[in-house]
Amino acid sequence: MTEKTSLPFGMPVQQGNPAYTVAPNRFVDREYFIITYETDPEALERILPPGLEAPAPLVKYEFMRMPDSSGFGSFQESGQVIPVTFEGQPGSYVHSMFLDCHPPIAGGREIWGFPKKLGAPNLEIDGDTLLGTLDYGKTRIATGTMGYKFEELDKLAVQEALGGQNFLVKSIPDVDGTPAICQLVRYHMTDINVKWAYTGPAALELHAHAMAPVNELPVKRVVSASHFIADLTLPYGEVAIDYLKNER
Repeated sequence: MTEKTSLPFGMPVQQGNPAYTVAPNRFVDREYFIITYETDPEALERILPPGLEAPAPLVKYEFMRMPDSSGFGSFQESGQVIPVTFEGQPGSYVHSMFLDCHPPIAGGREIWGFPKKLGAPNLEIDGDTLLGTLDYGKTRIATGTMGYKFEELDKLAVQEALGGQNFLVKSIPDVDGTPAICQLVRYHMTDINVKWAYTGPAALELHAHAMAPVNELPVKRVVSASHFIADLTLPYGEVAIDYLKNER
């Protein structure tokens, strides 16, 4: 930071020692296991930020394995995504995410506002079953299973869904504890190539935890499940709503 034009990108600010790299980030062979389930509509309504609406009481619980991610390395992830509408157009709201690697946690939170916390997710094949688990500390808080590659899905339909608009709430306090940033952020995945996609019978179990309350959106009924692998790119996002400006 010797020149005024040389601004730091993230922290720490020492040259050559970033916690994460600049976007876009390319993901190769990103593996998804997604279970769509019906939940309590009142619970869903309580957690949605202003500007977003849920057309149906549905949640997508995700387990993901990312073995080749530019700038982030290899890591796994698990969490909840909610199908929503924004100004009448469909999209997805990222509600919770748990990861096992620091760079995507730090970069995801500071750049886009992803709700990332440290956890221990895992996605593997267990005999004839696809098995996704999430531990928080020593406690198992999520278990998802699906019959392995029972029926092929339409890859183009999966690819189209991956390219839809996604939303986050980026909320960062100032040094005195007052809000510095509070935004509804929108981003789109790009350069998407779905290599294969399958579905099968599925089950999902969520457990109570004070610091990882995934079961606050309880499972009433499993609707569907999918398992697929794709290459795709995460670019920078944009501000859809600046909540602080709207308050002034």
